[in-house]
Amino acid sequence: MVNQFLWVIFPYICIAIFIVGHIFRYRNDQFGWTAKSSEFIEKKQLMIGSFLFHIGIIPVILGHISGLGIPKEWTRALGVSDHMYHMGAVYVGGFFGVVTLAGMLILTARRFTKANVRKLSSRSDLIVNTLLLLIVILGVYSSLVTNTLTPGFDYRDSISIWFRDLLILRPDASLMASVPLAFKLHVLSGFLIFALWPFTRLVHVWSVPLNYARRSYILYRRNRAS
Repeated sequence: MVNQFLWVIFPYICIAIFIVGHIFRYRNDQFGWTAKSSEFIEKKQLMIGSFLFHIGIIPVILGHISGLGIPKEWTRALGVSDHMYHMGAVYVGGFFGVVTLAGMLILTARRFTKANVRKLSSRSDLIVNTLLLLIVILGVYSSLVTNTLTPGFDYRDSISIWFRDLLILRPDASLMASVPLAFKLHVLSGFLIFALWPFTRLVHVWSVPLNYARRSYILYRRNRAS
């Protein structure tokens, strides 16, 4: 019963909240759809932390999409052996995970230790920062430590299949039974951040590209007397 809730009911609840929450907030709080930048209070740590985080998180996200979405039979067909894939996931993924972690540590420390930044932060900001840091720590630990201590474990034989089945509405909770605890916590905390997403400043992720694409310019012309 617990496994059924954690690996079937809970993920669908989070996905539903993610979708409905975004629609509701966009319709009712478009003016709050912002990052509320604290750059004017403290810039150096923000710039370093944000740079490291974004440099790391993009390859990490692509790695997650690849690892969860592409069956191992496909990579084998392309000539990538399971061992080669595993080494790439551990070392390349681990490297960018550490870079992401360094950025998150700087950003989280800045938000909690800089008095003016903390005053500007809402409760949701502090919760999201803490949860994101936890997710990254669990991800790095799973990649570099758990994979080393449990060499026979391959997340593509369990988590990836479970996740793809979840998307096609045929989830099998038993696939997660033998998954190491660190991976389980990483997955659950990942779904939790998706449930919180619509109610935090994370929504600005969807609007930043549009802001640049739709930026308008005001042209001033010198009025010359004829």
